Amino acid sequence: MAKALIGYMHSDLRMPHHLIADNARLRARVQELEQLVLSLKTENDSLAQAHADALESEIQEMQSV
Repeated sequence: MAKALIGYMHSDLRMPHHLIADNARLRARVQELEQLVLSLKTENDSLAQAHADALESEIQEMQSV
């Protein structure tokens, strides 16, 4: 359990500082990419809905002719 607690702490003296910096940078990048994925999913959903609405409108227009 002591190893688990030491690994959890940010001030682990056994880990070189460049690894700590790389780890923090990678965590920030992962968070940035997760936000990008979420925004792309939102944009994709809105585009898919707009496309579905356009198709439905065209179908209704064809049926009314």
